Amino acid sequence: MKTKKLVAAMLFIGLCLVSQAQTNQTKSSDPDNLAKEYFSQIMGVAKDATTNTKLYQFVYEWLGTPYRLGGDSKHGIDCSKFSLAVYENVFNTTIGYNSRNQYANVTPIEKEDLKAGDLVFFKIRSKSITHVGVYLGDDRFAHASSSKGVMVSNLSEAYWRRYYYNGGRPKVDHERVMMANIGNDDDNNSNLN
Repeated sequence: MKTKKLVAAMLFIGLCLVSQAQTNQTKSSDPDNLAKEYFSQIMGVAKDATTNTKLYQFVYEWLGTPYRLGGDSKHGIDCSKFSLAVYENVFNTTIGYNSRNQYANVTPIEKEDLKAGDLVFFKIRSKSITHVGVYLGDDRFAHASSSKGVMVSNLSEAYWRRYYYNGGRPKVDHERVMMANIGNDDDNNSNLN
């Protein structure tokens, strides 16, 4: 009798293991799921928060790019040009060319209401906005840091908490161009690659 129970228990455990292996194989074979899992680990954002794979892919490709004031390429980029590059390449939208101009054209968003792709603004040792980043989720944001280049930081860190000003979601007109850029057609055609 004990032998039958032992065999039955072993068969049950074997079936559970096979079932689990099949479930894992199904999840692993889904490219979107793999990408979300990968970017979740790299960016420090919960997997269920990684809804826009294109955003995370773009940020990942720019990680480590050095900071260069006024730069707009992978040889060097500043914070506002980085957020501009994100919006042009991920959201097919042109936003302002500096952090103050970008802030002037957003709908303010409370920190707890931020969603991936929203902009986060900072007043670093200044009365005006001096820095901008792109929110990724779970208090993480991507930005071009003057000391470390393009990186992912946490809004909960003391430094960023101290200088955080506000979040914002761009107001977009019918042509997907922010209002402040209308009439600047020559500037809207810059190549950021």
